[in-house]
Amino acid sequence: MHCFDPRAAGAVQAVADHFGDEVYPGELLLSGAGRKIGSTATVFPLIVGGGRAADALRSITVSQHLFGVERVVVVHHSFCGATSFTAEGITSAWKEEQHSDISSLYDWDGIAITDFEKSLNYDVSLIRNSPGTPKHVEIYGLFYDIDSGELTELVRDVPAEAA
Repeated sequence: MHCFDPRAAGAVQAVADHFGDEVYPGELLLSGAGRKIGSTATVFPLIVGGGRAADALRSITVSQHLFGVERVVVVHHSFCGATSFTAEGITSAWKEEQHSDISSLYDWDGIAITDFEKSLNYDVSLIRNSPGTPKHVEIYGLFYDIDSGELTELVRDVPAEAA
């Protein structure tokens, strides 16, 4: 999963290249009648604000059920808008601007990004501890530099049996 910031769009191909055995975007598979019945893709991007895990947990469960996902990759990127505010700031602004209290709606550690390694550790832990994540799934936290396209692995949670 990665942020919806268009500058981070290259993160999906970078992840595929990083792991080497991944295919993105892949080719559509057609039935004899010409109907679209599948794809050769092995990367299924989830695009959410800030690339934060809380917004992707349901999709991880569904993708596991439908596709047997073996690896989940969380990607945060340089110059992300989620670094420009705090959880306190956005909830306060929301209350003032929208006249609605969202302070209990989200886990505050999953809203803003103050430190990329800390937020990736948090998101990887959130995914690992979700009942909707199979125990065998490998989970990685990567940082994507939008200027260079370089990925840096900051967090790795690989179960012993998968290692």
